[in-house]
Amino acid sequence: MTGPILEFHTDAGEFLASAGDWLSERPVESTVVATLAEREVRDAEAGIRPEATWPRWWLVVRAGAGAVVGAAMRTAPFEPHPPYVLAMPEQAALTLARALHERGERIDGVNGLLPTARLVAEETARLSGRTARVFEQVRLWEVGELTDPAGVPGSLRQARPDEAELVRDWYAVFGAEAAEQAGHDDPHPSDPGFDVAAARRRIEQGEVWFWEVDGEVVHVTNTKPPAQGVSCIGPVYTPRAHRGHGYATAAVAAATRRLLDDGHRVCLFTDVDNPVSNRIYAAIGYRPVADTANLLLHT
Repeated sequence: MTGPILEFHTDAGEFLASAGDWLSERPVESTVVATLAEREVRDAEAGIRPEATWPRWWLVVRAGAGAVVGAAMRTAPFEPHPPYVLAMPEQAALTLARALHERGERIDGVNGLLPTARLVAEETARLSGRTARVFEQVRLWEVGELTDPAGVPGSLRQARPDEAELVRDWYAVFGAEAAEQAGHDDPHPSDPGFDVAAARRRIEQGEVWFWEVDGEVVHVTNTKPPAQGVSCIGPVYTPRAHRGHGYATAAVAAATRRLLDDGHRVCLFTDVDNPVSNRIYAAIGYRPVADTANLLLHT
């Protein structure tokens, strides 16, 4: 019997041409990969090319008969540049780990849907004489029947290009403060190349939304452009001084409502150890879809 076939791509457009139909059959579970692939295609059309100092690829997994049965990517700009894997058969996950080992790629972390991420990480650890542990478990949610919260002062508005520096600053501290809220010592990884220019591009593309109260900006919510009909919300950040007033709940609900009215499905991710985010999103109508994990490899 022929085993799984791994089809590596360095071009996001070629990857989408091969895997697009498979991604569209499971658009919520595939949102991270589809969103980033489509963003990279748009960036390439605008003359923006990714720079990488690590092996960078997109992957289509095929069964022996040629049907697509999985996908993955290695595009994360933060160390250790972990591959992100979508669901695939167990044998395909093991084959991927072995192929990366044979390619000589140093893999110190694996992210993605469970149980595939764990299978790839543990096989990679076995091959390299290390151990794999879950650094962070993340839950994927999709909104069902949206409930708009009442009584929260303020309103949602789009960020302006002249506010790019504030967006950059708030996104920069989001990872550390979100990890602290979840009880983790290490910050959530973030893009080290997310500068003012990148923030301005996000704003100009209509992704960044502020919650404003009496003329003061108190919260930011990011809505990613729809991919395969699904828009993913995040990051979601409220500065310490403005927490406890329901701004995040109201902003996410209002942003979700806009996306739903435009005909899109809407999802987001939460750290399973963060009681605040899990509670507020469930309260406005988000329901769990799947669990993912970020795993690290250690000697």
